[in-house]
Amino acid sequence: MDQQETKRRGCGTGCLWMLAIVGGISLTVAAAFVWFALNANDEGLSGMTGWRTARSGWGVDECPNLVEVWSSGSGEVKVARILVRGLILLDTPGFFSEGGSASAALRAIKRATVDPDVRGIILDVDSGGGGITASDILYQSLLDFKRKGEGRVVVAQFGDVAASGAYYIALAADKIVAHPTTLTGSIGVIMQSYNIRDLAAKLGITDVTIKSGANKDLLNPFGELTQEQRTMLQGVVDALHDRFVTLTAERRKLDEPVVRAIADGRVFLAPEALKHGLIDQVGYAEDVDVLAASLLRTNAVRVIRYEEPLGLFDLFLRKPDMGFNLQNLQNLFEGSETRLLYK
Repeated sequence: MDQQETKRRGCGTGCLWMLAIVGGISLTVAAAFVWFALNANDEGLSGMTGWRTARSGWGVDECPNLVEVWSSGSGEVKVARILVRGLILLDTPGFFSEGGSASAALRAIKRATVDPDVRGIILDVDSGGGGITASDILYQSLLDFKRKGEGRVVVAQFGDVAASGAYYIALAADKIVAHPTTLTGSIGVIMQSYNIRDLAAKLGITDVTIKSGANKDLLNPFGELTQEQRTMLQGVVDALHDRFVTLTAERRKLDEPVVRAIADGRVFLAPEALKHGLIDQVGYAEDVDVLAASLLRTNAVRVIRYEEPLGLFDLFLRKPDMGFNLQNLQNLFEGSETRLLYK
């Protein structure tokens, strides 16, 4: 191959690479414009006030920017299906994180609360519990949903497990339906820690703690609890347990001594939970829809669910190979009309 031919081929390859780079940049810029156009209102994006939720007078935390998707049913009455999955902990969504299931559930409940057309919530639960405060926040948000709309209802639907904090949340429901094989209950509170003092001593590890008071390092894994400290922590656990028991008795219309007798952390299969009054019905998803329609005094309901809006990075990132996803771009355009109708 002569020198001239080599230069010609090298130039051709270089031009192709240049075209690919320019094309990629152009596509990125175009996608950015599309994304901003679909997520901005007439006021612009300054200070994050330009999200569509600003049009309705709600802040983004009061009315989260979510996409509404038709899930099932063809009735005229609108009901939102909201999932609670896994460990119940609330976290703050970051730039690369959308938060956990409990965070997503809370956002969906808030979105449903400010939508006057949503008359009910089907709370689809499959969780073994989690944080006490997170569970209470979700519980209160469901009560808030009902308070802010006359005649609104909440029906809880239990999957494999709906225990502890998950059951606590479901106490906000007007009715609870559990799958025949559901494990539920576990009404109780637990506080755990590890003590590695002896192991540390064998390994030559020494703890150095500077504290302002005798109880500042409670449950320090390198120390032992005094009897006074153990009594103190037991008091906290007992107070939280009393709250759980009282709430269960109140919401399920049961005598408190009856609830306390079974509130030792034990779990029940659905039929036994029904006998104890912890749930209202053993059934399936179809039964939940029928029950929701009955409570709302209609023949059928139209069930919707919420999804996070498609972001700019979602156009290009596809799991697991993180490649460019043309389908995402297509979905963004196809969903634009629905997204812009949000108030």
